[in-house]
Amino acid sequence: MFLNYMKNFFLKKILKNSLQNLKNNFTADPVKSIGLVVDASDFNNTESLIKELLSWGILPENIKTIVYYEKLKKSEAEIHPTFSDRHLNWNGKFSSADVNDFVKEKFDLLISYYDLEKAILMQITNNSKAHFKVGFSSIDKRLNHFMIKTEVNNYSIFTSELFKYLKLLNKI
Repeated sequence: MFLNYMKNFFLKKILKNSLQNLKNNFTADPVKSIGLVVDASDFNNTESLIKELLSWGILPENIKTIVYYEKLKKSEAEIHPTFSDRHLNWNGKFSSADVNDFVKEKFDLLISYYDLEKAILMQITNNSKAHFKVGFSSIDKRLNHFMIKTEVNNYSIFTSELFKYLKLLNKI
């Protein structure tokens, strides 16, 4: 417990320093590929969220999802790659190949689907090579290019607002 607290403290310090040196890599390219970071400890309708994205014309092969669990159970069979706090080392680097591959992939759009500031999720959003990042308004404003103010369980409202503004920005 205490060691997790210390690891989280160091990660927040690393994240704070990297947010001060943040460079904005926003491009006007249309959205074709989507990365989705989901906090399953607060939201357990990941498949419904993906179906909602598919209903807006996104192809299933263009959506890559990674799911965070506070306590990862080995017995659960998951559809999407998962990670937890144990996949993070003391200097803010991830030991999971799934997480590292996700962060290195250059998505046209990254959806950070979490509304509570958890350092491990914010680190993934910060490290992501995505061209355009979208998240909730309750998260640090420096992480995302676009923020939507809604509840985490209202995924249909989130996606409708997202696609409304993506159309206005000529990204779809």
